Amino acid sequence: MPLHLSAIWIISFLTIALMLLRPWRIPEAIWVCGGAGLLILFRLVPLNIARHAVFEGTDVYLFLAGMMILAQLGQAHGVFDWLATVAIQHAKASRARLFILIYVVGTVVTIFMSNDATAVVLTPAVLAAVKKAKTEPLPCLLSCAFIANAASFVLPISNPANLVVFHLGMPPLAQWLRMFAVASVLSIVTTFAALFWYCRESLRGETETNIGNGHLSQTGKLALMGIGLVAVVLLTASALGKDLGLPTFATSVVVVMAISARERRNPVAIIRGISWSVIPLVAGLFILVEAVNRAGAAHLSQAALHAVVNWPPVAAALATSLTIGVGTNLINNLPLGLIAGASVHQAHIVGSLRNAVLVGIDLGPNLSVTGSLATILWLIAIRKEGLHVSAWSFLKAGIIVMPSALLLATLAVCLTR
Repeated sequence: MPLHLSAIWIISFLTIALMLLRPWRIPEAIWVCGGAGLLILFRLVPLNIARHAVFEGTDVYLFLAGMMILAQLGQAHGVFDWLATVAIQHAKASRARLFILIYVVGTVVTIFMSNDATAVVLTPAVLAAVKKAKTEPLPCLLSCAFIANAASFVLPISNPANLVVFHLGMPPLAQWLRMFAVASVLSIVTTFAALFWYCRESLRGETETNIGNGHLSQTGKLALMGIGLVAVVLLTASALGKDLGLPTFATSVVVVMAISARERRNPVAIIRGISWSVIPLVAGLFILVEAVNRAGAAHLSQAALHAVVNWPPVAAALATSLTIGVGTNLINNLPLGLIAGASVHQAHIVGSLRNAVLVGIDLGPNLSVTGSLATILWLIAIRKEGLHVSAWSFLKAGIIVMPSALLLATLAVCLTR
């Protein structure tokens, strides 16, 4: 292999490893942007190509920015504290009921607003709930994180990666549901059962119940309505086949401006509270993807798909979903989704094999904390509140939860026509 291609692979893998490990607690964005900067500095990726790669992610940046604005708006106006109170009241002092309730709500949010919304918007509400309930936070936080990936292929909008894998060949909604409905149900149910079993000891006992009745202010109600409005806009944009980023961002900004004008508050206070480092992190990942594609990743991916295309369908699908599922945890599902999506499109892969690629991209990340962008956003959200979930803690749960759900979901897409 030529020296410059070897250098691309070395820098890219070191960058991903440092992002995963976070030595000295340096934020993920610093490592990713540093690695991307080295690729540009050493001219391993021409500046114009890097610029093009960054601009390709514009829709993703807008989508994430819109979701983060909504999350900060909800937090500022007490929406999450109110949701926490409602959740605890319905849990009726049971840790297990609270866990189940969070899982159900996370399923709904993921399906209709995307897995990134679950990480960005729901996680603060979960944190507020466990603090008020004075219960062990890890099971409820894991519930939020795992469902963000487990329910992410119910609808095309449930995960932005779905749009990448299917590229220009997005099937109509009825056909999508026919292909993925059974697989999604199996993924959601199996993930719940495995995670509940894993957390069973922590879910015994009762939660705090003396938390008051809870009250949502008029402004909080408007903020909650704004979150609902964004969900409607997302579904409408998806149904029309439009990009999701600009509608999400524009609607979120309009909601914030309207509420700020009503309250006569400066909206800058909302903007300042957002973890904007997520945007350069994603931009850096786009540059890394472009670099490894230039180093032959796309060619290797296509060759691997061609190698299994003549296998028995079930064996090919299982091998593909498992390989891609594990791969997402090595390099994150955003860059791997971009590579795999391009390969599927260029190699004209269709049917159960293409669907197995999607299952691997969406569900495989439930193995580790760095498998998906949604889980990284989840980590950033809980670190913002001073909590920390180690990679080992997540991996111990992931080893129990992910394989069975991936296996059953893959078998379902093979048997569903």
